[in-house]
Amino acid sequence: MRLFSRTRDEITPSFPELVPALSEFAGEVILDGEIVAWRHNDNGGHAMPFGEIQKRLGRKQVSRKLMDEVPIAYIVFDVMYAGGELTLDKPLAERVHVLEGIFAGAKGVAPKPVVNAQGNLLLELEVAENAATSGWVLRAPSLRADSPTQLEQYFDEAMARGNEGLMIKDIGSPYLPGRRGRWWLKLKRELATLDVVVTAAEFGHGKRIHVLSDYTFAVRKGEELVNIGKAYSGLTDKEIAELTQWFLAHTTADHGHLREVEPKMVLEVAFNAIMRSDRHDSGYALRFPRIVRVREDKLPKDIDTVEIVERIYKRQHGR
Repeated sequence: MRLFSRTRDEITPSFPELVPALSEFAGEVILDGEIVAWRHNDNGGHAMPFGEIQKRLGRKQVSRKLMDEVPIAYIVFDVMYAGGELTLDKPLAERVHVLEGIFAGAKGVAPKPVVNAQGNLLLELEVAENAATSGWVLRAPSLRADSPTQLEQYFDEAMARGNEGLMIKDIGSPYLPGRRGRWWLKLKRELATLDVVVTAAEFGHGKRIHVLSDYTFAVRKGEELVNIGKAYSGLTDKEIAELTQWFLAHTTADHGHLREVEPKMVLEVAFNAIMRSDRHDSGYALRFPRIVRVREDKLPKDIDTVEIVERIYKRQHGR
């Protein structure tokens, strides 16, 4: 039993508690899924914030203490190989039946979960009381939608559970490694936007190697500026070229690839979630930040504060 990341690096040592459950599957199979930080409670179970799983990534050895602090589950989305043959060309509807056969009779592996009204996945009701508190394997819950109205309802329910959105799949779609194609669509919506000020700019990659296109930005904490993230998407090439000239003229420290700049350029940034983070002085980080626009109508003193970030963070987690 071996686990690989999307970059095909072996990560089995980082998640040793998954080995027993995954070893229960009969025969040789290749599954596609996601490892998430997973917390059980009296009403069922739910995924923890994305920042929690990052505490487990890249570790060659995992202590029992860390396993208890960040329990995990492997959520299975799809199957690529089973019964001695590749299943890539089979339509999704057939692959679902293959998955059902793989899960049938596997001890210590949860069946397809049911989402209750509180947004928890009901699993304990269908497994032994002394089942492991970490290292669960379960199939991703799925629903059929026949109209935009139903999709909107499912999306709202997903957001209420703390998910980022929906993955929409055509039931006739094949499995295309590395590509979603027109059959698989991600439906996401920004959680909120923040007005921030740029504190540093970096030269980009590829066609952007000669322009400053990656921007580190901050919010206000009292009279201090504290960084909260970095974004490099959302602006046009023309806007990036204009900002490059501005940042070159307002550089306060030149580190070659990166330049510290005068904190005067205000941006509006959208994002999908806020996580706790030790990487930034603010104590938070934005997930999937995207630049909405340059706020020429705002001054640095008008940007958002850490208190606003904390309010959004608590609202996101239902506190």
